[in-house]
Amino acid sequence: MSTYLQLVVLFGSLSLMSFGGGNAVLPEMHLRAVHQHRWLTDGQFADLFSISQTTPGPSILIVGMVGYAAGLPVGGVLGGILGGVIATVAMVVPAASLVYAITLFWQRAEQSRWRLAVEKGLAPLTVGLILASALVMSRAADHDWRTYLLTAVCTVIFVRTSINPLVVVAIAGVIGYFGIV
Repeated sequence: MSTYLQLVVLFGSLSLMSFGGGNAVLPEMHLRAVHQHRWLTDGQFADLFSISQTTPGPSILIVGMVGYAAGLPVGGVLGGILGGVIATVAMVVPAASLVYAITLFWQRAEQSRWRLAVEKGLAPLTVGLILASALVMSRAADHDWRTYLLTAVCTVIFVRTSINPLVVVAIAGVIGYFGIV
């Protein structure tokens, strides 16, 4: 049962810090799931992240997969499914409850100066959290100079050009498939 309690504590707390979406808390999720609890390896975490980003649906699909991996040793497939459900509920319910409560108050403070200040302050916070996520994921997925170079080239293409990101991802996938990186 301690694994399930650890999932509730981890994802319940991450839920309340996830400004900008679930990907904003990836560094902390990675630290806890890989280095502290050892539910996954770096490579497994990077793989789960990739899968969760390529499937349709919300960006927090990785939460259910991490919960599944954590629950597998506890109770096999059923333990994994229970871990996935617990992790997902723990990630969604606290944030949803907080958003609901704040929304009631936020609507009444529409013209307040501090509301505008809070909104402007959350933008750089969110950008910083997402950049930290990108750094953690590149470290988890990249293991030699070639993969770091591919990540850097793709990032420059994303930032500097209007090429469809799917084309860049497809090309990078082909490069990886043929073992060039």
